[in-house]
Amino acid sequence: MVKITINNKEYQAEEGCSILEVALHNGIEISHLCYHENLSVYGGCRLCLVEVTRNGKKKLTTSCTYPVADGIVVETNTPRVKRARRLMMELLLAMAPESPRLQAYARELGVNTSRFKLDGDGCIRCGLCVRVCDELVGANALAFANKGDKKTVVPPFEEPENCIGCGACAFICPTDCIGIEESGDERKIKRWNKTVKMKQCTICGRLFIPYAQIEYALQKAGGALPKEWFEKCPDCR
Repeated sequence: MVKITINNKEYQAEEGCSILEVALHNGIEISHLCYHENLSVYGGCRLCLVEVTRNGKKKLTTSCTYPVADGIVVETNTPRVKRARRLMMELLLAMAPESPRLQAYARELGVNTSRFKLDGDGCIRCGLCVRVCDELVGANALAFANKGDKKTVVPPFEEPENCIGCGACAFICPTDCIGIEESGDERKIKRWNKTVKMKQCTICGRLFIPYAQIEYALQKAGGALPKEWFEKCPDCR
């Protein structure tokens, strides 16, 4: 265990944890969009910036990527931190001006508009969809392409062959820019232009899982999961 100070109060923390993890665990709210406790750290949105003093030296850093160390002093709401967060929020708003979540964060930071003009397609390049597809689902259907302000998320080679239609990417997206559309027995992941057929529950008749997801799960289970498991929806099992 190490001792750190956050906003003039001392806390004990497990070595290896990030500043953001310790703060959230102790009820200290730090704005963040690209962090998820079950995924690897990315540090892309930069909303979780804090000011850290270590060995007499002070600097701005992303709290989700900075591991705690004994004796560090963390400040989450200094004027310098607030200015940096407001700048980052303006950049994010230019990318996703219609996002309710971003708008709420912007109001908290006192940001009413953005001076930046970008593509505004809703994607803030937080990488959550890429990481959840890779690390939790395991389908590896998404990847980053290009660099700088041209950076974007696309299926590899822009062909969504590996997408199983599970919808995890759309569920985790903080700006709701991916989108799921269901019609008849089909589900469309709108941003990737991927359409999959849905399985119907043999008891209640509800469409509850893509056939592609069933095939993927059976393949990953290697015979340990009976195919009959997917005949009924979770509510009817």
